[in-house]
Amino acid sequence: MKKKFSNRTIVTQLPVLIVATYDENGVPDAMNAAWGGQCGYHEVALNLALGHKTTENIRINKAFTLSIGTVDTMLLCDFFGLVSGRKENKIEKAGVTAVKSEFVNAPVITEFPLTMECEVISINDELGETRVVGRVVNLQAEENLFNEAGQLDYSLLRPISYDSETRSYRELGGIIGKAFHDGSQLIK
Repeated sequence: MKKKFSNRTIVTQLPVLIVATYDENGVPDAMNAAWGGQCGYHEVALNLALGHKTTENIRINKAFTLSIGTVDTMLLCDFFGLVSGRKENKIEKAGVTAVKSEFVNAPVITEFPLTMECEVISINDELGETRVVGRVVNLQAEENLFNEAGQLDYSLLRPISYDSETRSYRELGGIIGKAFHDGSQLIK
């Protein structure tokens, strides 16, 4: 029997996304955002609070970078979610390196092994949040994340997800099946 409990929403797995931007003075900033993901073949979407410095920076520059949180960067990811960019220079305080993207007006934090460079294609305020959709114009990843076939191997990346029920981070596991293939066993 299933237990009924409250009316909250639980969607898992939420990616741990680090959104990096420049402010109006060119100072880099980063935030941890769990409410986002891929929304098209070349697009990503983020739902950000209206008051975040990152939201303001995106409106100014129409660009951002998006890095995937990993087991190795978990502490850094959590730091970027704890500290306000309005109060401190998070990049400086974390001691990380931010370099200018070659493709968009946003910083790339070199400590993250996988980064998408995004140009904003839409910004809409709804439901008390700002929904940002960006087109990925470049993807950069450390060379050691590719398998022998030249494909990005997520088991080498070791991405983490945010568990909103327990407010914790989880490591994503390995491949358990072939998408759009294995279910054909049930077709009669």
